[in-house]
Amino acid sequence: MDYLSPTYFYDFESNEIQAIVSEFKDASLSQKEIAIALYNKVRDHWRYDPYSLSFNKEKYRASEIAKRTNGHCIDKSIVLIACLRAMDIPARIHLAKVKNHIGVERLIEKFGSNELTPHGMVDAFIDGKWLKLSPTFNTSLCEMLRVAPLDFDGENDAVLQEFSADGTQFMEYLEDYGHFEDVPMEFMERNARKHYPNIFDANSNQTEFQL
Repeated sequence: MDYLSPTYFYDFESNEIQAIVSEFKDASLSQKEIAIALYNKVRDHWRYDPYSLSFNKEKYRASEIAKRTNGHCIDKSIVLIACLRAMDIPARIHLAKVKNHIGVERLIEKFGSNELTPHGMVDAFIDGKWLKLSPTFNTSLCEMLRVAPLDFDGENDAVLQEFSADGTQFMEYLEDYGHFEDVPMEFMERNARKHYPNIFDANSNQTEFQL
Protein backbone atom coordinates (compact mmCIF):
# COMPACT_ATOMS: atom_id res chain seq x y z
CA MET A 1 0.00 0.00 0.00
CA ASP A 2 1.12 3.57 -0.70
CA TYR A 3 0.80 5.79 2.38
CA LEU A 4 2.93 8.67 1.10
CA SER A 5 1.19 9.89 -2.05
CA PRO A 6 -1.41 12.65 -2.32
CA THR A 7 -5.01 11.59 -2.92
CA TYR A 8 -8.27 13.45 -3.44
CA PHE A 9 -8.68 13.65 0.36
CA TYR A 10 -5.01 13.94 1.39
CA ASP A 11 -4.29 16.75 -1.07
CA PHE A 12 -1.09 17.87 0.60
CA GLU A 13 0.24 19.61 -2.49
CA SER A 14 -2.45 22.27 -1.95
CA ASN A 15 -1.52 25.74 -0.75
CA GLU A 16 -3.48 25.23 2.47
CA ILE A 17 -1.53 22.15 3.59
CA GLN A 18 1.79 23.49 2.38
CA ALA A 19 1.18 26.59 4.51
CA ILE A 20 0.72 24.40 7.60
CA VAL A 21 3.88 22.35 7.08
CA SER A 22 6.10 25.19 5.88
CA GLU A 23 7.41 25.99 9.37
CA PHE A 24 8.57 22.38 9.82
CA LYS A 25 10.67 22.18 6.67
CA ASP A 26 13.87 22.38 8.65
CA ALA A 27 16.69 19.96 7.85
CA SER A 28 17.73 19.94 11.51
CA LEU A 29 14.44 18.33 12.59
CA SER A 30 14.07 14.55 12.72
CA GLN A 31 10.94 12.79 11.48
CA LYS A 32 10.01 12.13 15.10
CA GLU A 33 10.32 15.81 15.99
CA ILE A 34 8.29 16.82 12.94
CA ALA A 35 5.57 14.29 13.77
CA ILE A 36 5.32 15.53 17.37
CA ALA A 37 5.11 19.16 16.25
CA LEU A 38 2.46 18.44 13.62
CA TYR A 39 0.42 16.37 16.08
CA ASN A 40 0.41 19.25 18.59
CA LYS A 41 -0.49 21.78 15.92
CA VAL A 42 -3.44 19.79 14.62
CA ARG A 43 -4.62 18.84 18.11
CA ASP A 44 -4.78 22.43 19.31
CA HIS A 45 -5.37 24.57 16.21
CA TRP A 46 -8.73 22.99 15.31
CA ARG A 47 -11.33 23.06 18.06
CA TYR A 48 -13.03 19.70 18.50
CA ASP A 49 -16.66 19.74 17.38
CA PRO A 50 -18.53 16.42 17.03
CA TYR A 51 -21.88 18.02 16.18
CA SER A 52 -21.39 18.65 12.46
CA LEU A 53 -21.85 15.61 10.23
CA SER A 54 -21.45 15.45 6.47
CA PHE A 55 -21.37 12.72 3.86
CA ASN A 56 -20.24 15.05 1.08
CA LYS A 57 -16.75 14.00 0.03
CA GLU A 58 -15.72 17.60 -0.68
CA LYS A 59 -15.96 18.35 3.06
CA TYR A 60 -13.30 15.73 3.80
CA ARG A 61 -10.50 17.13 1.65
CA ALA A 62 -7.58 18.19 3.84
CA SER A 63 -7.35 21.53 2.04
CA GLU A 64 -11.01 22.27 2.81
CA ILE A 65 -10.74 21.24 6.46
CA ALA A 66 -7.65 23.46 6.77
CA LYS A 67 -9.82 26.51 6.01
CA ARG A 68 -12.04 25.85 9.03
CA THR A 69 -11.36 26.52 12.70
CA ASN A 70 -13.05 23.43 14.11
CA GLY A 71 -13.53 19.80 13.19
CA HIS A 72 -14.37 16.38 14.51
CA CYS A 73 -11.97 13.49 14.97
CA ILE A 74 -12.00 12.38 11.33
CA ASP A 75 -11.48 15.93 10.04
CA LYS A 76 -8.47 16.44 12.30
CA SER A 77 -7.06 13.03 11.43
CA ILE A 78 -7.28 13.79 7.71
CA VAL A 79 -5.38 17.06 8.13
CA LEU A 80 -2.69 15.36 10.20
CA ILE A 81 -2.31 12.55 7.65
CA ALA A 82 -1.97 15.06 4.81
CA CYS A 83 0.64 17.03 6.75
CA LEU A 84 2.62 13.92 7.67
CA ARG A 85 2.64 12.71 4.07
CA ALA A 86 3.72 16.17 2.95
CA MET A 87 6.76 15.71 5.19
CA ASP A 88 7.50 12.22 3.82
CA ILE A 89 6.12 10.37 6.84
CA PRO A 90 3.82 7.47 5.87
CA ALA A 91 0.37 7.88 7.40
CA ARG A 92 -3.12 6.39 7.07
CA ILE A 93 -6.53 6.71 8.70
CA HIS A 94 -7.67 4.30 11.42
CA LEU A 95 -11.28 4.04 12.60
CA ALA A 96 -12.88 2.76 15.78
CA LYS A 97 -15.92 3.04 18.04
CA VAL A 98 -15.39 4.83 21.34
CA LYS A 99 -17.46 5.74 24.37
CA ASN A 100 -17.15 9.05 26.21
CA HIS A 101 -18.01 9.21 29.92
CA ILE A 102 -17.48 12.92 30.74
CA GLY A 103 -19.52 15.85 29.45
CA VAL A 104 -21.83 13.56 27.50
CA GLU A 105 -25.22 15.17 28.13
CA ARG A 106 -25.33 16.98 24.79
CA LEU A 107 -23.93 13.94 22.95
CA ILE A 108 -26.74 11.78 24.29
CA GLU A 109 -29.30 14.48 23.49
CA LYS A 110 -28.14 14.85 19.88
CA PHE A 111 -26.98 11.33 18.99
CA GLY A 112 -29.11 9.28 21.36
CA SER A 113 -25.89 7.74 22.69
CA ASN A 114 -22.53 8.57 24.24
CA GLU A 115 -20.87 6.14 21.83
CA LEU A 116 -19.09 7.87 18.96
CA THR A 117 -18.57 6.06 15.68
CA PRO A 118 -16.71 6.05 13.48
CA HIS A 119 -13.99 7.67 15.55
CA GLY A 120 -10.99 8.74 13.49
CA MET A 121 -7.35 8.52 14.40
CA VAL A 122 -4.02 8.30 12.59
CA ASP A 123 -1.48 5.56 12.01
CA ALA A 124 1.97 7.04 11.36
CA PHE A 125 5.15 5.13 10.45
CA ILE A 126 7.97 6.66 12.51
CA ASP A 127 11.43 5.23 13.08
CA GLY A 128 10.50 1.83 11.72
CA LYS A 129 7.17 1.23 13.45
CA TRP A 130 3.50 2.14 13.11
CA LEU A 131 2.14 4.31 15.90
CA LYS A 132 -1.48 5.31 16.59
CA LEU A 133 -2.22 9.00 17.21
CA SER A 134 -5.47 10.69 18.19
CA PRO A 135 -5.28 14.51 17.80
CA THR A 136 -8.96 14.90 18.64
CA PHE A 137 -9.29 16.82 21.91
CA ASN A 138 -7.70 20.28 21.91
CA THR A 139 -5.93 21.38 25.09
CA SER A 140 -8.48 24.07 26.00
CA LEU A 141 -11.31 21.50 25.87
CA CYS A 142 -9.29 19.09 28.01
CA GLU A 143 -8.74 21.81 30.60
CA MET A 144 -12.46 22.50 30.70
CA LEU A 145 -13.20 18.79 31.21
CA ARG A 146 -10.36 18.45 33.75
CA VAL A 147 -8.63 15.85 31.61
CA ALA A 148 -4.91 15.94 30.85
CA PRO A 149 -4.21 16.71 27.16
CA LEU A 150 -3.16 13.64 25.19
CA ASP A 151 0.53 14.12 24.41
CA PHE A 152 2.57 12.26 21.80
CA ASP A 153 6.23 11.47 22.44
CA GLY A 154 7.07 10.14 18.98
CA GLU A 155 7.76 6.65 20.33
CA ASN A 156 4.49 5.32 21.78
CA ASP A 157 0.81 5.27 20.79
CA ALA A 158 -1.22 8.32 21.80
CA VAL A 159 -4.86 7.28 21.48
CA LEU A 160 -6.53 7.02 24.85
CA GLN A 161 -7.27 9.41 27.70
CA GLU A 162 -8.75 6.83 30.00
CA PHE A 163 -9.30 8.91 33.14
CA SER A 164 -9.79 12.52 34.21
CA ALA A 165 -7.67 14.26 36.87
CA ASP A 166 -9.91 12.95 39.65
CA GLY A 167 -9.90 9.37 38.37
CA THR A 168 -13.27 9.45 36.60
CA GLN A 169 -13.37 7.30 33.48
CA PHE A 170 -13.21 9.51 30.38
CA MET A 171 -12.77 7.44 27.21
CA GLU A 172 -13.27 3.79 26.39
CA TYR A 173 -12.50 2.03 23.09
CA LEU A 174 -15.27 -0.40 22.20
CA GLU A 175 -14.42 -1.67 18.72
CA ASP A 176 -11.50 -1.34 16.29
CA TYR A 177 -12.39 -1.12 12.59
CA GLY A 178 -8.77 -1.12 11.45
CA HIS A 179 -6.92 1.12 9.00
CA PHE A 180 -7.85 2.21 5.49
CA GLU A 181 -5.77 3.17 2.47
CA ASP A 182 -7.92 6.27 1.86
CA VAL A 183 -10.89 7.96 3.51
CA PRO A 184 -13.65 5.29 3.41
CA MET A 185 -16.70 7.47 2.75
CA GLU A 186 -19.14 4.60 2.12
CA PHE A 187 -18.07 2.76 5.28
CA MET A 188 -18.32 5.94 7.36
CA GLU A 189 -21.83 6.75 6.16
CA ARG A 190 -23.06 3.18 6.55
CA ASN A 191 -21.58 2.96 10.04
CA ALA A 192 -23.09 6.27 11.21
CA ARG A 193 -26.54 5.51 9.81
CA LYS A 194 -26.52 2.12 11.55
CA HIS A 195 -25.55 3.52 14.95
CA TYR A 196 -27.64 6.72 14.98
CA PRO A 197 -31.06 5.79 13.58
CA ASN A 198 -32.75 8.61 15.51
CA ILE A 199 -30.85 11.15 13.40
CA PHE A 200 -31.21 9.53 10.02
CA ASP A 201 -34.67 7.94 9.93
CA ALA A 202 -36.44 11.25 9.46
CA ASN A 203 -33.76 12.60 7.09
CA SER A 204 -32.95 9.54 4.99
CA ASN A 205 -31.69 11.51 1.98
CA GLN A 206 -29.98 14.29 3.87
CA THR A 207 -26.17 14.44 3.73
CA GLU A 208 -25.44 17.46 5.97
CA PHE A 209 -26.31 17.64 9.65
CA GLN A 210 -25.69 20.41 12.19
CA LEU A 211 -26.80 18.89 15.47
